[in-house]
Amino acid sequence: MMEDLELKDIYIYPIKSLGGISVQEAEVQQTGLQYDRRWMLTDKAGQFLSQRAYSDMALLQVRLVPAGLMITHKKNLLSPLTIPFDVTMQKNITVSIWDDVCAASEVSSIADEWFSYALHMPVQLVYMPATTRRLVDPNYATNNEIVSFADSYPFMMIGQSSLDDLNCRLTQPVLMNRFRPNLVFKGGAPYCEDAMQTFQIGDITFTAVKPCARCILTTINQEEGTKGTEPLKTLSSYRSINNKVMFGQNLLAEGVGNIKVGDKLTVHQAIF
Repeated sequence: MMEDLELKDIYIYPIKSLGGISVQEAEVQQTGLQYDRRWMLTDKAGQFLSQRAYSDMALLQVRLVPAGLMITHKKNLLSPLTIPFDVTMQKNITVSIWDDVCAASEVSSIADEWFSYALHMPVQLVYMPATTRRLVDPNYATNNEIVSFADSYPFMMIGQSSLDDLNCRLTQPVLMNRFRPNLVFKGGAPYCEDAMQTFQIGDITFTAVKPCARCILTTINQEEGTKGTEPLKTLSSYRSINNKVMFGQNLLAEGVGNIKVGDKLTVHQAIF
């Protein structure tokens, strides 16, 4: 069940709730993978925006280019926007993500105008500077870990066999991008990630702290920006715990370093 596990895919989502990026290797940092959810769109009051309320966000795709991030529209409706990695420090503001409030920096008026036009409403793009420390929920943290603009935890992982099992139950299969994992592994039985407690990828030790509760974002087609009922409807029929639909594992990491596709997962501790 826990043998011959291999890292199949690595994904980062530089701008929260926009299209993710598949990478061959990534640097594990304190807040998550490098560049992951370091940028975020908010309304003018600083409240975070997500596909849950604005499904059109799925149509905005982020790419890594030498100068920074390039954002395009999946239906080619807009000219690309480039956001430099080297952020010129702008005005500091306070932003809200769920119950958390933290400091962020404005990026640029040009970015704000581009995204406002793309989403047909006033929005602003913000960046999380290195000085911001947003703590992981103390009920699950093990060493005062910090997190980026991700919903709650620095990393999330799903087994490919779990998606394969789900797709066997669906009339129309769905892609992994519905679930926005950082790490996807191959090998093992469906949902074997549920049993993992600690495991190693490369030199990094990960701890699984909480199953990932799923929401309506999983029902949004990431290529079309349209909503449906699946796969949440089917998942709820067999993956509900305390009225929450669980799929994937939230993770914390010990140490920093690089991981790459093809790395082996070595499970040190599991629940059977």
